Amino acid sequence: MKKIQLKARIIANKKVSSSHYRLILEQKDILRKARPGQFVHVRVNEGLDPYFRRPFSISRAQEHLELLYAVVGRGTEILSRKKAGDELDLLGPLGNHFCMPPKGTRNVVMIAGAIGIAPFFMLSDYLRDKNYELTLLYGAKTKTQILPMRSLKDNGCRVYIATDDGTQGIKGRVSELYAKIPIDTQKTFIYACGPKPMIDSVLAFAHPNHLKGQVSAEEIMACGIGVCLGCATKTKTGYKTVCKDGPVFDLNEF
Repeated sequence: MKKIQLKARIIANKKVSSSHYRLILEQKDILRKARPGQFVHVRVNEGLDPYFRRPFSISRAQEHLELLYAVVGRGTEILSRKKAGDELDLLGPLGNHFCMPPKGTRNVVMIAGAIGIAPFFMLSDYLRDKNYELTLLYGAKTKTQILPMRSLKDNGCRVYIATDDGTQGIKGRVSELYAKIPIDTQKTFIYACGPKPMIDSVLAFAHPNHLKGQVSAEEIMACGIGVCLGCATKTKTGYKTVCKDGPVFDLNEF
C-alpha cells in the first residue's frame, strides 16, 4: 500500500492578503506525485485538539510544496501561527486531478471564487507554453481578499476580477464576467473551483451553451480518504465522495 501519511517541514508561512497565507513546505514525496487539483489533509496541531484535519488544495509543486489558505476558524488560526522549521503531519496527495484540455482546445478559462483560486496556480504552470489562450475569472468579497496574481500573469493568463463591493475590478459576482468566455464548444474548456453557489452559476452558464469542462467541488471533509462519507455530494449518477471520487468532476456530472 502506498504511503500517504508524511511529515513536512515548514520553510515559510507568509501572509499574502488580509486573511490569506502561503504555506511553503519541504516534502519531496508529495511534491513528486502531486497533480493540479489534488489536495493534502493537514493536522494543524499535535494531539486531538482540534480533532479533524484540514484539507488544502495544492497551489504549486515546483521546488517546494505550496498551499494557500484563508484564516476562517480555529484550525486555520492555529496553522497561521506555525513558524519556519516546524513540522506538519500530512495525508497526500489525495483525490483526483484536473485533466488536460481535450484535443482541439484553444481557449482555457479558469473560474475561481475566493480561495478556490488555489489550484489554478499549479494548473497554469502545467498549461503555460502550450499555445492555449489562458483566462482567469476571479471573484472575491473585497480588494483585500484578492491574492497576488503575478505568477498567473507570468504564465500567460489574462486576469479579470470582480468584487462584491467594487473595490477591485467590476462590482458584482464573478458570474458578471462570464461574457469573457468564448462560446465555442470545440475550442473552449472550463475549469472552476469555488463555493457551491459559484459552481451552480458556472453550470447554469455552461450547460445551455454546451461547453465542456471540470469543476472542483468544495465540501467539509473529515477523513479525506472516502471512508466516513461525510463529504458525499449528489451527482447525476448517484452520490459520490468529494475527497476520493473528486474533488474534480466533469461538469456534466451535475
